[in-house]
Amino acid sequence: MSTLHFAVMAPFIAALVVLLIYKITRRIHTGWLILPVPVLLFVYFLGLIPSIQAGNPVHEVLEWIPSLGINFTVYLDGLSLIFTLLISGIGSLVVLYSIFYMDKNKEAVHRFYIYLLLFMGAMLGVVLSDNLMVLYGFWEMTSISSFLLIAFWNHRDRSRYGALKSMLITVFGGLAMLAGFILLYVMAGTFSVREIISNLHTITDHALFIPAMILVLLGAFTKSAQFPFHIWLPDAMEAPTPVSAYLHSATMVKAGIYLVARLSPVFAGHSLWFWLVSATGLVTLIYASVRAIKQTDLKALLAFSTISQLGLIMSLLGLGSAAAYFSGSVDTLIYTKATTAAVFHLMNHAIFKGALFMVVGIVDHETGTRDIRRLGGLMTLMPITFTVAVIGAFSMAGLPPFNGFLSKEMFFTAVLHAASMEFWNVETWGVLIPIVAWIASVFTFVYSMILVFRTFTGRLQSDKLEKQPHEAPIGMLIPPVILASLAIVFGLFPNLLSYSLIEPAMASIHPSLLQPGGFNVKIEFWHGWTPEIFMTIAIIIVGTLLYFLHGKLAVLNTALTRKLSLNHLYDWGLRSLEGGGRSVTKSYMTGSLRHYVLYIFVFFIAVLGGSLLLTDHIRFDISEFAPMSIYEAAAVIGLVVPAIVLPFVRTRLMAIILTGAIGYMVVLFFVLFRAPDLALTQMIVETVSVMLFLLCFYHLPKLKREKVAMSLKWKNLLISAGAGAVVTLIALAASSDRAFESISEFFVKESYTLAGGKNIVNVILVDFRGFDTMLEVMVLGIAALGIFALIKVDSGEGVLGKREAASDLHLPNSNDVILRTISRVVIFIVLAFSWYLFMAGHNEPGGGFIGGLMTTAALVLLSMAYGMDMTKNIIPVSFRRMTAIGLMIALLTGVGSFLFGAPFLSHAFDYFDLPLLGETELATAVLFDLGVYLAVVGVTMTIINSIGRDN
Repeated sequence: MSTLHFAVMAPFIAALVVLLIYKITRRIHTGWLILPVPVLLFVYFLGLIPSIQAGNPVHEVLEWIPSLGINFTVYLDGLSLIFTLLISGIGSLVVLYSIFYMDKNKEAVHRFYIYLLLFMGAMLGVVLSDNLMVLYGFWEMTSISSFLLIAFWNHRDRSRYGALKSMLITVFGGLAMLAGFILLYVMAGTFSVREIISNLHTITDHALFIPAMILVLLGAFTKSAQFPFHIWLPDAMEAPTPVSAYLHSATMVKAGIYLVARLSPVFAGHSLWFWLVSATGLVTLIYASVRAIKQTDLKALLAFSTISQLGLIMSLLGLGSAAAYFSGSVDTLIYTKATTAAVFHLMNHAIFKGALFMVVGIVDHETGTRDIRRLGGLMTLMPITFTVAVIGAFSMAGLPPFNGFLSKEMFFTAVLHAASMEFWNVETWGVLIPIVAWIASVFTFVYSMILVFRTFTGRLQSDKLEKQPHEAPIGMLIPPVILASLAIVFGLFPNLLSYSLIEPAMASIHPSLLQPGGFNVKIEFWHGWTPEIFMTIAIIIVGTLLYFLHGKLAVLNTALTRKLSLNHLYDWGLRSLEGGGRSVTKSYMTGSLRHYVLYIFVFFIAVLGGSLLLTDHIRFDISEFAPMSIYEAAAVIGLVVPAIVLPFVRTRLMAIILTGAIGYMVVLFFVLFRAPDLALTQMIVETVSVMLFLLCFYHLPKLKREKVAMSLKWKNLLISAGAGAVVTLIALAASSDRAFESISEFFVKESYTLAGGKNIVNVILVDFRGFDTMLEVMVLGIAALGIFALIKVDSGEGVLGKREAASDLHLPNSNDVILRTISRVVIFIVLAFSWYLFMAGHNEPGGGFIGGLMTTAALVLLSMAYGMDMTKNIIPVSFRRMTAIGLMIALLTGVGSFLFGAPFLSHAFDYFDLPLLGETELATAVLFDLGVYLAVVGVTMTIINSIGRDN
């Protein structure tokens, strides 16, 4: 694993460490433990600036699923470097700020920091991933972790509402983006962004090019809160203020901006990209700026201002995409300046908006309110906070000498050039673009002044405040002071960023236009009396007038009618979906298990049976089958007879016995066909399944059989016969006509050579198809936790019915002595055999799955003999934790291969001369198998304990 890969994984590792040690470090605020993580990451990425500036991007490949073209490829260039510095740098300040903001005695701060670290790692993965599938995985991880952070105060209805809204909208966009990525793969044959760009000429004329573009933009627009998908961001402000300062101003909402910038070399040459990105950005810019001045909550005001600023950056990226059409001409320089302004404002916005969110958090923390109508007069009581607020707000308003002034002037330059574009044939109405930009900037000035002067000047309203206001602790002031200082430094000395960060980023966004050394970014504070400066003066004049009229004109401060808002449309749509879903569900969820089975089998017969009939070249040839021996015929009869009798039995106990008989006859077939691994697995599964059936039936009321109409019996017969016939035909078709050579020969030849195991079945499970096994075990773990939760919340009248007073399952008392006496010997024999199966499984019949089931069988016998409470005293183990430990071991075994530069879940083996044992084979697959073993025992016993006793 390379250093850059480790940098991405560092926050995840830190989150795991916090989860393991937080209980023994309760005296220390968890924030102090994790603060070194973002700080060290920031220092590491700072150290890479000279290499990136010299035109040497970092490229590292870690094979994941090479056969599918999915590798964990990290690529650090100028564009991703800016984002990594924002993620780690502002992340460091946010963690420091949160240490003083979050009370460790009143809140589960360890959980807060785990979520924050997960988000930090996910964002680093997004901006450093060159593989689109890996990028998508991290992209959705940001949605999940942000959902957890927004809902951190889950006792609040608005927090849960905001978290759900943000996840639904961003995940919708993420799924659309995934479809776009798949279309790009179909066109280019690769998931690598760099390879797609290098083969761009092969996809630009493809029929799927525009659909892929639109789908990718849906993902970018939803994540970056562009109109009309912006509605999730204001509700996300219910999160703790450190979350807002980090996710919703500097990082998460910039992910969509990053995606547009990263894929600009792919799509920017098409006119539709220009129109969609530019128009969406401009509409978002002016709409959100108007909405911002109507807010009375400081965080809501900042939320809409963030949406507006994101629209500004998005519009600049759209205008900058026009440079692709003027390659080699003087206009190239004009339109790449729009992209330069986007990159510069991206950094500026993160700086001043992060500071402003922290300021609002301080005001809320020290006064108990964010309501502008209750605030005022805080300037003398909170002078440092007021100073930071002035710097941040004036920078956001685009006033000199702060950094926001420079990027706003560059924005005006870009829109003025856009007004005279001839290529797009907009010379007749292109003037609307700078007009929209200027109007939006006026409203930006207004809400910036509202933020500062309505909060800090005027009369102090102590009677309306929950706390007596005073200056914040020094720990809360340091982060916003640092950001405010940067706003001044980068305003006065902008070229500190020009050559080190902006130029390399521009080379990443426009690689086909910019040659090394051929484009120099030079940002000047004063350009003379230009149209841009006159636009700024007009903004100050008109904005000041509107600020003083704000409280007098209802049109400026009256909120939109609820029924006309997009939020109302979202709520109505969600209610309609839920109502429609309930209606549809009620139509088929009748509460009858027979109906559910009926739906499944009818669908099964219709789809698969129809496919068999309609598909050509399917043969059902049995001429080459081996003749049936007398033993096999006897086994078939032994299997068929109980299956036929089963529907006619009158008691549940007899049904269980017959079901077990069918399962054990299947075991006999595996023995006859020389499949000992499958025979062992089936036998133990059948034993444990019978035990589970008994436990479930123990809770059910007495069986009452009702008379069934003859027509219904005939329907049941036809459906069951049809399902059986379809399965038989599928088996015959699969055996009769093979389109490809069987892969079994590969496993026979390579199982020992490549995996060091002679037991082919076990080698397939833990090596060749280890990824499938790991996912299957995870599914089992989720199912076990689901069953546990289902029964845990059941108060006695739940889905399992009313429980009896006796919670433990025992055999009749007359048999207790015999059973306990026998079990004392048998249990140790079974446990020893299970351990043998586990240890021998790589070369002999057995393995972690079979060994785990055998251990479970021993524990089941122990529970039957001594009762489950006694078993718990004898074996004081949390089987839920055992499941988690098993899954973690399996996962870490797979990740461990990265340390040696091998794909995920690659295994190694060798022979070692050990004391007493002599030459012994050691294989890393055994560790993976150990994880499977523990997970199987934990899953099965969790289910049995949950069903067999009250929790």
